[in-house]
Amino acid sequence: MAVTLRSLEVAVPDTVLIQSEVRDVFAAQPGVSDLARRLIGAAFNSSGIERRHSVVDEMSFDHTAESPQFFDAAQARILNPTTATRNAIYVRESVPLYVDSARAALDACPDLDAGDVTHVITVSCTGFFSPGPDYRIVRELGLAPSVQRYHLGFMGCYASFPALRQAKTICDADPDAVVLVVSAELCSIHVRVSDDPDTILGSSLFSDGAGAAVITGREPGAGRGLRLDHFETVLTPVGEEAMAWNIGDHGFEMVLGTYVPKIIDDHIVGALDPLLAHDASLTDLDYRQIEHWAIHPGGRSILDKVERRLELDEDQLTPSRSVLRDHGNMSSATILFVLKQILTQPGSGDGERICSMAFGPGLTVETGLFTTVGANP
Repeated sequence: MAVTLRSLEVAVPDTVLIQSEVRDVFAAQPGVSDLARRLIGAAFNSSGIERRHSVVDEMSFDHTAESPQFFDAAQARILNPTTATRNAIYVRESVPLYVDSARAALDACPDLDAGDVTHVITVSCTGFFSPGPDYRIVRELGLAPSVQRYHLGFMGCYASFPALRQAKTICDADPDAVVLVVSAELCSIHVRVSDDPDTILGSSLFSDGAGAAVITGREPGAGRGLRLDHFETVLTPVGEEAMAWNIGDHGFEMVLGTYVPKIIDDHIVGALDPLLAHDASLTDLDYRQIEHWAIHPGGRSILDKVERRLELDEDQLTPSRSVLRDHGNMSSATILFVLKQILTQPGSGDGERICSMAFGPGLTVETGLFTTVGANP
């Protein structure tokens, strides 16, 4: 029996942040040192990002707030609200992203309805509340009150892989199960001004978005989807201190060492070996002979390292680079955007393989091997 991702839908908030404009605002903040100003210019200019999305409408110059909490547009000043204030925004703004993307994913499966859903798995590392997003999805989509619910919290950028793996485990055990996986991340609510290089790098990369998938062991419909083949987890022998996500008094604080791309470069081949060992037809292939690569775009330098180390063709990372360019790094939701790009590529066929990777605190490397179901003319 094959477990299939039957649909995959994504959503972003309405506020669009233009990278060059955000760069100039950060560089103009009072108290920023000359060194930090140079770091801001370098980080934003080399990010590979042109635009991002945010739930914080105050961050747009088109919006004027009487009592701004995050950004005073009249003074072009970035403010520093407490963690409680930031989390209150998460509670209010994350629910529509969770619910809208989940509803779209379910609507994309015409042979399934709300009563068919047996499990909900939600994912996020950018906020907390209870009853949480899993509960809100059940209530607002009219799912059965007996639906089993799980929430994966505070795992970071790789967390959609454990969610998909858990969905596969559930469906392997019960072929009639229908699992709704939903990731929503509001990274922009934790933006703050600092001379710290890690904080500057995070401010140049992170953004908001959501993705939802319906996964089942039932016979796939006529649409485009993915067979979930195998998953693996690898902890690199170094890098525990290089990537972390901590709760501070004024938002969650990212530790994102500049040597993370170097660690990935050194250990990516070893991280792929356990995954590809599941399929003898792949073990002797050059990496570029695997049709598609869905790499979490943690930053342009990470994609550059992956492309060079694996000797991939430039167009094999086009989906990852496109998502980075148009959306930035949406933490755990980002890989769902990349997979969506691959699924909607014109001319892609049935039975093509996708090798996917994401990186997060630990340093953890999560990998997934998928096969396309159905062709896209």
